[in-house]
Amino acid sequence: FFGVTAGNMDSMVNRYTADRKIRSDDAYTPNAAPNKRPDRAAIVYAQRCREAYPDAPLVIGSIEASLRRIAHYDYWSDKVRRSILPDSKADLLLYGNAERALVELTHRMAKGESIETIRDLRGSAHMVPRGARPEGWVEADSTTVDTPGAIHPHPDPYSMTRTPPPAAAPAGTHAIRIQPRAERLAARADARAHTVIRLPSYEQVKADPVLYAHASRTFHLESNPGNARALVQAHGERDVWLNAPPVPLTTAEMDYVYGLPYARSPHPAYGSAKIPAWEMIRFSVNIMRGCFGGCTFCSITEHEGRIIQSRSEKSILDEIEAIRDKTPGFTGVISDLGGPTANMYRLACKDPKIEAACRRPSCVYPGICENLGTDHGPLVDVYRKARALPGIKKVLIGSGVRFDLAVRSPEYVRELATHHVGGYLKIAPEHTEEGPLSKMMKPGIASYDKFKALFDQYSREAGKEQYLIPYFIAAHPGTSDEDMLQLALWLKRNDFRLDQVQTFLPTPLATATAMFHTGKNPLRKLSASSEQVSVVRGGRQRRLHKAFLRYHDPDNWPLLREALKRMGRADLVGNGRRHLVPAFQPTGTRKPLRDGRPSDRSARN
Repeated sequence: FFGVTAGNMDSMVNRYTADRKIRSDDAYTPNAAPNKRPDRAAIVYAQRCREAYPDAPLVIGSIEASLRRIAHYDYWSDKVRRSILPDSKADLLLYGNAERALVELTHRMAKGESIETIRDLRGSAHMVPRGARPEGWVEADSTTVDTPGAIHPHPDPYSMTRTPPPAAAPAGTHAIRIQPRAERLAARADARAHTVIRLPSYEQVKADPVLYAHASRTFHLESNPGNARALVQAHGERDVWLNAPPVPLTTAEMDYVYGLPYARSPHPAYGSAKIPAWEMIRFSVNIMRGCFGGCTFCSITEHEGRIIQSRSEKSILDEIEAIRDKTPGFTGVISDLGGPTANMYRLACKDPKIEAACRRPSCVYPGICENLGTDHGPLVDVYRKARALPGIKKVLIGSGVRFDLAVRSPEYVRELATHHVGGYLKIAPEHTEEGPLSKMMKPGIASYDKFKALFDQYSREAGKEQYLIPYFIAAHPGTSDEDMLQLALWLKRNDFRLDQVQTFLPTPLATATAMFHTGKNPLRKLSASSEQVSVVRGGRQRRLHKAFLRYHDPDNWPLLREALKRMGRADLVGNGRRHLVPAFQPTGTRKPLRDGRPSDRSARN
């Protein structure tokens, strides 16, 4: 069969900025040359395979395919697109990292099974005739998971209604048998395993924002491998059938995958060309996968899952030694030991039964779950053993630190600040205000302050001058102009002058993307009158939110002055320390046009 992937990076995210502009470079190509991959590359590559070999089995995967496995909002075309399956004409989609599914598929096909009959792989999706389902399966509507619509009042328990007398038992009936609890639970689990949830169709979610948000909410509620059911969504006369998510890899399986004899170098065909993405990661080690943070703007959970899959200590140390011994140009510095986050290694639910039954979208929001183990001891041990290896001068941590977890283990913060920071540590509070933070499912800024106090203390004790580099998002759903103003004032009070800033980019299947498209909040029950989420859509307002993050840039001052006056905060325009932007405009910087776009760089205000 043909296995088709768009690569390690979504081709649309890779080519276009958050403002839908084509990027001038591509970190994944030799010498960063742009425009080497087609848009929606997985579809294009799959269609070319189908054109050349019409009868060959075709399997698609990768982050690009994973995030498009059902109908989804496409930011770049500003419309709801159907699943990637009918567009690519693939026989099967494997979502997530999919090692186990890929091995099982390959073995079964090698034994003679047809790909058309392999329909039970966890972590896979395929097309079926509308309404078709395997024998013994039952279908339930998605409204059994979450009902969109008006909330009906509860019946009054104190109403004076007469209870009818019990009916007489019909002749020939037998006494009721009380089913043992274990038997009931087993029957319930079996019924659940053979139930498929029907989502609103592609045509429905395309036409109705509330149903789109409902489908997104249902999709995320059915994402825990311990209790998730199969999903089905009609696309015209056919259904997209989504099997339950894959069971996470064990530590032994993770070790096997990461222990394969990888070349650890770009393909020889690229010669001496520099590939920026490779240069960034060639001395780094992935120690885990998955993330239970549940940040709504991030698609890692939709791809890798919420349950952390960790490698063994030995596997990690073996890879560090392999880098030391085999990777050209190694100078003794490991650039990162991490993953989606720096500090979720071996963190898990304390009770596997609770984990299997859990339906929460995050283990750490609105607060850290009491059932979550937060001991960073195993991670500290890995750090210490890694830097003790011969030939290893330093081990840096480049992945983002989840600071609300880190403060639960002060010893971890001490270890980090003392040995594993090269002067700057990146960290992502994302915002300071509760409005946007609640839509991001991120902790309050107080958690950041607590982490900063510990980090500064341990840095001083180690005799090091080190700094946190905070990351913030502009124009996220739920963010008002006032929220961005308060963030800008916080940045100024704390003497931060951000160089690079991130504007919210709606990626397929992310919860925040559903908010952006629908103006609804899928984190709560939905109806036509349920909570509205403010959305920053227009280019002018998106530029304003980005300008607040770079309040110190003279090019942004005209736009900010105009906004502050409109918001009734002209008191923040002036030349003193308490002001956000000066009243003057330096020569050679920009002035705004009527639509707020910057124009020439030679105007005075």
